[in-house]
Amino acid sequence: MSVAHVVVTLIAAAMAGYSGVVILTRAQWIIQALTDYSVPRAWWPRLGAAKVAGAIGLLIGLFVPVIGVAAGIGLVLYFTGAVVTVVRARRHAHIPFPLVYAAPVIGALTLGVLS
Repeated sequence: MSVAHVVVTLIAAAMAGYSGVVILTRAQWIIQALTDYSVPRAWWPRLGAAKVAGAIGLLIGLFVPVIGVAAGIGLVLYFTGAVVTVVRARRHAHIPFPLVYAAPVIGALTLGVLS
C-alpha cells in the first residue's frame, strides 16, 4: 500500500461521506438539485446512506482490500448513475459535479488495484 493510495482513499472517503451526509441532513442546495432532477423523495435516505456506506467501505478497504474494491466499484456505479440522472434532467451544466466526486474514488480504486 502506497502513501498515494492512502491519501487518495482518504480524500475519496471524505468527499463521498460529505456528499452522503449532505443528503441525509437535507441541505437546501442538494434538496433543490434532487428535486430539479426529479429524484423521488423516498430515495433520498437510501442515496445518502449508500454514499456514507461507500465512504466507510473505502476506509475499511485500507485494511481489507476486497472491501475497498467493492466500495469503490459501488461508488463509481453510484456516480455514473448520478451523471445519467443529471443528463436525463437536461441539466448539462451540472454534469461536472458528480464527476468531481467520482474522480478520487476512481483514483483510490485504481491505486488500490495496482498496489
